Amino acid sequence: MNTLLKILKYQILDVLRSKWVIAYTLFFALATEGLLRFGGDSAKAIVSLLNIVLILIPLASIIFGTLYIYNAREFVEMILAQPIQRRVLFLGMFGGLVLPFAGAFIVGAGIPFIIHHQEYSATLLTLFICGIVLTVVFIAIACWIATTFDDKASGIGAAFGVWLFFSVVYDGLVLLIITTFSDYPLETPTIALSVLNPIDLARIIVMLKFDIAALLGYTGAVFEKFFGTINGILISGCALLLWIVLPLTAGIRTFTRKNF
Repeated sequence: MNTLLKILKYQILDVLRSKWVIAYTLFFALATEGLLRFGGDSAKAIVSLLNIVLILIPLASIIFGTLYIYNAREFVEMILAQPIQRRVLFLGMFGGLVLPFAGAFIVGAGIPFIIHHQEYSATLLTLFICGIVLTVVFIAIACWIATTFDDKASGIGAAFGVWLFFSVVYDGLVLLIITTFSDYPLETPTIALSVLNPIDLARIIVMLKFDIAALLGYTGAVFEKFFGTINGILISGCALLLWIVLPLTAGIRTFTRKNF
């Protein structure tokens, strides 16, 4: 445990010195300030901020995480020369990436709400939680990719491809499936397809907090009926947890077997 805490402390301090994290924090602070100042009430600002969160957090997390692991290759080799378990090193590096990025998002997006004396509603807290979860998910995927691909260019390409798939391509495929099989009952498949995408799942969870399912038509009613229940909340929570555990476990498995 002491070794893990030491690695975690070093990683956090190292990441905090990065200009990426500073720019990341300032971007969310300026974007949130602009939305609150010119976008009207806090509800409209949260909806607009949600769109930014769903695009920027997965992209920044997976790209920065992948680049950082590749650039830390010499550090990893030096640490592995010591009697340290590989699992401990991997978890320390993972935590050292997650905590600064999650903190940067909370500080950057949270301070403008404090300055404008906005009430921290359940919707805003849900948005923050989903932003943190997406950070953890895509940094876990980034660590897995960076330990799987030896070539840096291939790893960055794979990371960008994963983000592009979940952010853009996946929704297009879901829309194609719904359009093609519109004559069949698609309630269960639609929910299942949403659960398989962490970005879509985060979007649905936050949007249902606005009680606007009626405006989303039949699909919105289906989502509200499922995700608004205790079972739906448990399933969506377990799905997001699996999106963290599975890539993290795969990354640890690859890292422990990797020949550095």
